[in-house]
Amino acid sequence: MGLYRRKDSHMWWMSFRIDGRRIYESSGTGNKKLAEKIHAKKLTEITEGRLNPKRIDGKKAFKDFAQQYLEWAGFQRSFRSKKAHIGQLMKDFRYLNLCDFSTMLVEKYQAKVLKSKRAPATANRHITALKHMFTKAVEWELADEDVLKRVRRVKLLPENNRRLRYLSKEEAQALVSACTSHLRPIVITALNTGMRKEEILSLEWARHVDLRHGFILLDKTKNGDRREIPINRPLMETL
Repeated sequence: MGLYRRKDSHMWWMSFRIDGRRIYESSGTGNKKLAEKIHAKKLTEITEGRLNPKRIDGKKAFKDFAQQYLEWAGFQRSFRSKKAHIGQLMKDFRYLNLCDFSTMLVEKYQAKVLKSKRAPATANRHITALKHMFTKAVEWELADEDVLKRVRRVKLLPENNRRLRYLSKEEAQALVSACTSHLRPIVITALNTGMRKEEILSLEWARHVDLRHGFILLDKTKNGDRREIPINRPLMETL
């Protein structure tokens, strides 16, 4: 029994037993002293037999929960990629109830992704999304903490983080020459700026591209910082 803090939450959580059943519950506060008082009150209620904790059966289907989760996550910067990851998870877990998830089941899914010749990084993004979904399911009282623990036991796969080599000038020219007309300016922009695909495809003339002063302004980057990218001569000619 006691108070603890989870890595993914600023709140203090409480753990206690009632009728032999382990209960995990948020204190609803990030203030430790207040959390201690709330926890002490819970223990008193247990001793006096006045606490009847809500039982979470976890019978909600994954597909229904996924819809709720996506509605909540719609404001996040990473929503598009998260939606794609969840779309893949839906193919295997659509009709499964939240309470039926197990460590073995998720590890089998992980192995299936690898067998389809997708990169370990892809499997890791899917599993990371699933873990966060179950974190929210527990907070929303749709799943029991024990289910979250089973999902969290699945370890992420090692990824090859070596930097890819740069293309030679000849290889870059060959790549551009092989592009279709609509793809060519996108590839030229990528080669001359190092911008990510989503950054390039979300560019707007008036908002991001300043031809007069020769730079591209990115106001939404992966780490949330604004970034100015100079426009060199090949890119200026393309734009």
